Amino acid sequence: MFARTPRLLLRPGWMEDAPALAGAINDPAVLRNLSHVPNPYGVEDAQRFLALPHHPLMPRLLAFSRTRGAPRLIGGCGLHRGEDGVPELGYWIARPYWGLGFATEAARAVVGMARASGVRTLRAVHCTDNPASGNVLRKLGFRFTGETQRRHSLGRGAMVDCLIFEQDQGGGMNDDPVLAAYGDDLPVAA
Repeated sequence: MFARTPRLLLRPGWMEDAPALAGAINDPAVLRNLSHVPNPYGVEDAQRFLALPHHPLMPRLLAFSRTRGAPRLIGGCGLHRGEDGVPELGYWIARPYWGLGFATEAARAVVGMARASGVRTLRAVHCTDNPASGNVLRKLGFRFTGETQRRHSLGRGAMVDCLIFEQDQGGGMNDDPVLAAYGDDLPVAA
């Protein structure tokens, strides 16, 4: 599964991306906002992540800039099975590229892929002390559900307060026939 946006190429990660992935994500300012990524993050962690199986309804893509020369790994975006089975959107951007709209651009492409596959309900979660992520979600049409949740963050090595956002395209999360067809075969987050 690939996607091109005006400034990005999103594609599955390949094993040869491991050094670039480790280099881009292994920044305490990035890792502290990620629940499923250990801190520090080395090449072996990247290799384990890149070796995970892919699922057609749960894209897990690396984002490469398509501007100014050779493509450069600047982040990642994808879906994973949330704690209650509802697909959750996740994304990260390397610090040199913060504030340039890349998270919104990448996430919009992944949400579009999910919608094209028939997924109706998406959820996203962000740490309460990361309002920039909430801004991205609002731009994408997600709404704050009013719920907070404590989740363990590998990046922080601690429990953190998170805000729950949802985007629903009709139908409830429990009657989504596309997701129901796959049952427990949907992957969990890396």
